[in-house]
Amino acid sequence: MHCKIAIDGPAGSGKTTVAKEVAKRLGIDYLDTGAMYRIVGLYLHNSDTDPNATEEIEQRLKNVSIEYKNGRYYLNGNIVGDEIRTAEAGMYASIYSASPVVRKYLTQLQKEICANRSIVAEGRDIGTVVMPNAQVKIFLNASPEVRAKRRYEELKAKGTEVSYDELLKQIIERDKKDTSREIAPLIKAQDSIEIDTSDLTIEEVVNKIIKIANEKCKIVKEQ
Repeated sequence: MHCKIAIDGPAGSGKTTVAKEVAKRLGIDYLDTGAMYRIVGLYLHNSDTDPNATEEIEQRLKNVSIEYKNGRYYLNGNIVGDEIRTAEAGMYASIYSASPVVRKYLTQLQKEICANRSIVAEGRDIGTVVMPNAQVKIFLNASPEVRAKRRYEELKAKGTEVSYDELLKQIIERDKKDTSREIAPLIKAQDSIEIDTSDLTIEEVVNKIIKIANEKCKIVKEQ
């Protein structure tokens, strides 16, 4: 039996860091679906693609090849770097993810990657759309202020000069876009377990999820 773990939540809730560590500790694959939306969002923005032009987006995506190998993404054969981790790339991801064409394209790709394997996948619609039958569904959350502070410290550590107030504004705007879009909005799956990470360490969140995984997936053992 394959063990599938879906981790959803808003921007800055700690999904990426937590999911990576859970996958590492359990010795199973990891997939960052949010990165896929950032890749496509940045690509379409740089191609001057109208977010509301369905046919134009469809044509652009015919020239896009996204591969996931050894934990790294490749766009049209080129390795993807930290350019997708900026606040602006996050906004482009949110804008273009509202397109049914983009969501259909990436959802299908994500389902193919997640099929027939034990995996930890994180994003915004994993438990509701990509892996609705996952044995473990987690919804991570935290206040917008805490999430903005985390993103601020993360970017500052990388040498990127950013404004906390601007990041907070962007996170609030993104939350509104993600939860109000018609196609696969950010919502908590009915059978998911919500964990507020505001006052928890990464280690505490990871331990909680591993405990749940070991209860749900008897074959999964911590490495």
